[in-house]
Amino acid sequence: MSRGDLSFYTFVPEMNHLLHTHQLKNGIRIIHRQNVSEVAHFGLIVHTGTRDENRDEHGLAHFMEHMFFKGTRKRSAYQIISRLEDVGGEINAYTTKEETALFASFLKQDYRRTIELIQDIFLHSLFPEKERDKEAEVILNEIQGYDDSPSELIFDRAEEMIFPDHSIGRNILGTEESLAEFRNGTFNKFQAENYATDEIILSSVGNIPFEKIKQAAEKYFGEIPQKCRIRTRFKPEAVVGNRTIEKRDTFQKHCMLIGEAYSLPDPKRLGMFLLNNILGGPGMNSRLNMALRERRGYSYSAESHYAPYSDTGAMMIYFSCDADRFNKSMQVTREEIRKLRSRLIPDRRLAHARRQLMGQLAISYENNEHLMLTTGKRYLVFQKVDSLESILRKLEDISAENLREIANEILDPNNLNTLIFE
Repeated sequence: MSRGDLSFYTFVPEMNHLLHTHQLKNGIRIIHRQNVSEVAHFGLIVHTGTRDENRDEHGLAHFMEHMFFKGTRKRSAYQIISRLEDVGGEINAYTTKEETALFASFLKQDYRRTIELIQDIFLHSLFPEKERDKEAEVILNEIQGYDDSPSELIFDRAEEMIFPDHSIGRNILGTEESLAEFRNGTFNKFQAENYATDEIILSSVGNIPFEKIKQAAEKYFGEIPQKCRIRTRFKPEAVVGNRTIEKRDTFQKHCMLIGEAYSLPDPKRLGMFLLNNILGGPGMNSRLNMALRERRGYSYSAESHYAPYSDTGAMMIYFSCDADRFNKSMQVTREEIRKLRSRLIPDRRLAHARRQLMGQLAISYENNEHLMLTTGKRYLVFQKVDSLESILRKLEDISAENLREIANEILDPNNLNTLIFE
């Protein structure tokens, strides 16, 4: 999941935009929202990501995402790219700690072309050896780009710090050494052991009757044999209270405070999203941004992020500043945390925070590609998608006392790890 992601609170309006769902005999599920746009969006989401890798497979899930586009039994890499681009469409993919997605945007009349293409990529990729080395170089450049960006790299390092002996703590991209080990059979084995049919969602948004989507899904995905995941996920044990300084020869210092947070099924998850938004969310009026940047000019970047997973979560608080302002910036950051843990948020400010979070959700809803992906992710994990009205009701039930309780549980300084780049 990307930082600041609200995808697990995607909503649909109560009226006129009903979601349609269906399950194939093999367990693959379909979710579709019909709208009035000429542009449609379709994606396949599988509940497999980098946390499902064995130690010698570090980076394999992401490498597979790249290799899906390198040739199938009937298409070359160029033909895969051109299949939708020739009609003005776009195809893409992503990998996170817990999922992999193939998705496309296209004119509505090209929906069958799109569904067939994604099926071909997902089921019939050959992972050609001649493409493997070239793609490894592409990913290596991606890794080096992260290494050159301390503000990005510190997020990966922080999760490695809190979950040091678990795959969920490892970065998504892998290493130069691990990439060199992957061969054709490695990809096929990982796919066979982790891609379960009851953990696959076909998600779509577009002005296409659901019966047509269902018929195409039955045609292209209905004959896949039912398959269960072979590997089992294990909950990671979080490290608490450690402090690490990495010498990285950076112009500024970069600091991350990170601790374990609530998992996706936890009922306090929405309260955690709200508290994160107040502390250091995307709004310029977050407490960290106001305290460090607007009032004092200590930091250009001050933010916090909450990343929930299926059985754990991480809360990350980040800032960067000049070395001579580091101690003061740390004092200000800890003071903002202390206030959340000791004081109740006034009713008026809490009402503003609720409205801000709902506004952010509503704006994200306007992007239909984003809506298709996040609707699919939520259906994958929870078997339902909340309405806007339902989320509003849940937010109204979150009190200042609830937020203070969450702050005391998650933001206890004794449980937060500290990572510093200097």
